[in-house]
Amino acid sequence: MDAQWSDIGSFDALMATHTPDAAGNVVTGDGVLSDTQRSLVVANHRLVATLGVEDLIVVETSDSVLVAHRDKVQGVKQLVAALTQAGRSEPHTSPQVHRPWGSFQAMDSGERYQVKHITVRPGARLSLQRHHHRAEHWVVVSGTAKVTVGERTFLVSENQSTYIPIGALHRLENPGKIPLELIEVQSGSYLGEDDIERLDDVYARHSDE
Repeated sequence: MDAQWSDIGSFDALMATHTPDAAGNVVTGDGVLSDTQRSLVVANHRLVATLGVEDLIVVETSDSVLVAHRDKVQGVKQLVAALTQAGRSEPHTSPQVHRPWGSFQAMDSGERYQVKHITVRPGARLSLQRHHHRAEHWVVVSGTAKVTVGERTFLVSENQSTYIPIGALHRLENPGKIPLELIEVQSGSYLGEDDIERLDDVYARHSDE
């Protein structure tokens, strides 16, 4: 097979995989560039606009934004080290967390609440579990959820919701053929992922997995 290969080990290598515009710019996602030359803009979640700049690298993700001169991007390792030393979580954690049953992404959080977007694959189910420090509200935005709370098992359809009290034994399943999308609102005195007591889990995980 005659094929080209690049491990895309730098931002310049990433730019080389795209066709630049007349000003030498490369844009992926929702980017609007005005009076900008030889720059890379990666917009993953929202509009990124530039004006009157040149030779920049701008990378936007759901939890941070990097702005760097193209000649200085090799210093990203030192920047990550400084963030780690400062105790920041961004270098080591992603807003979207993958699980065997699907994924969840943090949307907002405060002192006693947290909001997540949860996706459950068709046919998948979470563990039978309970939380000792938080309650949960589930709002289904797409698909159908099969919910167990205590001795009750029932279906929750699109635009419907249900409530999981603190300490209640519960389970979430997707019995349908399309991904189940729901918004989870947690409230309580402790919202860490390790506040999970699993009583049954097809994936044989520990409390914080």
